[in-house]
Amino acid sequence: MPSSIREIHSAAQMEEFGAEIGAQLSAGDLIVLRGELGAGKTTFTRGLGRALGIEGVTSPTFVISKIYPAPIPLLHVDAYRLLDSELALFDDLDLESRIPQSITVIEWGGDFVKRLVDSYITINIEFGTGSDERIVKVDGIEI
Repeated sequence: MPSSIREIHSAAQMEEFGAEIGAQLSAGDLIVLRGELGAGKTTFTRGLGRALGIEGVTSPTFVISKIYPAPIPLLHVDAYRLLDSELALFDDLDLESRIPQSITVIEWGGDFVKRLVDSYITINIEFGTGSDERIVKVDGIEI
């Protein structure tokens, strides 16, 4: 996926952007979402899920990971609570066995993703000047 930068002006636009990206993905693809709390990571993922035919995507903050069944399942992980933990806790999620047949989204996963795949997409979401404005940067990364 080529690098790009986009301005988003509402939660609805963030969800639409997620759907746009989701329509381009296939099984085995992995996205790392970066951004402060409340930046729109789960809103983006909700739109991505909608592109896969999945409704009701919610934040996995308290359960750490959720699998949404679909023809291509969505694996949604929130690694925020694991940031100060040992990597063994992340390994216990056994993501490696699920990634090849799923589309995987990992929030706060930058420290962990290199252990899982050779290439991935990073989406950085930053607050803009307005209350709902976000600046979103998409980069494909190969290790």
